Amino acid sequence: MSGKRKKGSDLTDGGDDSVEQLLGKIYEGVSARQAIGQGGDTLLAMKLKTRIEQEGPLTLHDYMQACLGDPEFGYYIASEPFGAHGDFITAPDVCQIFGELLGLWCVQVWNELGKPSSCKLIELGPGRGALMSDALRAASLVPEFLQSVEVHFVETSKALRAEQKRRITSQAAEHGRELTQLFWHDRLQDVPPGPSLLLANEFLDALPIRQYQFKLGAWFERLVGLDDTGAFTYVLAQYPSNDPDDLSLMQRAPAEGDVLATRPATKALLKEITKRASTHPFHGLFVDYGYGKRAFGGSFQAIKNHQFADPLRDQGLVDLTAHVDFSSLVQIANELKLEASGPVTQRDFLIALGVRERAAQLMQAQENISGAEQFMTGLQRLIDPDQMGSLFKVVALYGAGQVKGPGFEPPLNGDG
Repeated sequence: MSGKRKKGSDLTDGGDDSVEQLLGKIYEGVSARQAIGQGGDTLLAMKLKTRIEQEGPLTLHDYMQACLGDPEFGYYIASEPFGAHGDFITAPDVCQIFGELLGLWCVQVWNELGKPSSCKLIELGPGRGALMSDALRAASLVPEFLQSVEVHFVETSKALRAEQKRRITSQAAEHGRELTQLFWHDRLQDVPPGPSLLLANEFLDALPIRQYQFKLGAWFERLVGLDDTGAFTYVLAQYPSNDPDDLSLMQRAPAEGDVLATRPATKALLKEITKRASTHPFHGLFVDYGYGKRAFGGSFQAIKNHQFADPLRDQGLVDLTAHVDFSSLVQIANELKLEASGPVTQRDFLIALGVRERAAQLMQAQENISGAEQFMTGLQRLIDPDQMGSLFKVVALYGAGQVKGPGFEPPLNGDG
């Protein structure tokens, strides 16, 4: 199971700043894997139980936010989740082709935008910098592009900023290439205005969700409370809520027991993107796992050691996530006067960008059978429909009347 990029802390339902607080703050504070209190509860679980006893049940949004971004014991504050020894692996870790093709995608969009002499290349949730490192290596085939771009990471973690700088600097030195200008920001709105290209891989799924259940003809918010034994449990709000957002996208009327999730922070992110796209050329690429059509059902889940876990246990030790609703994302974008391409599957997107041709080149460069097998295993994981190929989707967002960008046409051979 491929998993998540980092999440952050203190996400609220409103305000343009709320999305940015999900970024960064990783590896700081007490190690969550040492934070076990009496009775088997983590220190974060004890903290949440006290909060529930004082304030009442938490929304799933607030529970998820605290589990991931609590400033003392949150999963992405006090754990090291990335890679084979962590809880999940993202696409740039699986195979270098992923980042390379996204880098070449940026070059082509930049070219279609008229080759602006000063262009911001932005990444949300850059992790350890693997995606950007691969993207810049591929983009170096067009020196004029590298000369025109500044790389802007939206990242608050000092530790990750250092790792990103080390990786990018080392790669430039290894290939004898002049170092691209690098900048770091706490928030997307801190990136200076100008023509922009934005990459966000496994970022949207990091935004906390709210969840509702249909009961007796009305929607009740699903909460996290405590049972009679003091254990965490799901409960419904005492009173019904207003109808969840985007009900018009549903294929049928709700039935008793149906569950529906929303992501309040999506609109805050898209509002900030709209500001950028309204004044300068902008093209953003979002890759994440989820569904193309809005549907009833709950996808709230936990990941630990590359396996599914109980979301109501081991708070601070497991990653919490939920599938991305791409239909809602596109609808919100359109309402804000952004244009969208997709969603298409990651498989179709990468094939349209030439993943097979690039794979053939890289196979010839493998020095031994072991390296070739490892490479092919990673490639297969990216595009196999039973692995990341179909579950992961790709959407591009851009300003009205701006270029569409490559990768959103069906594969020419029709087997995507």
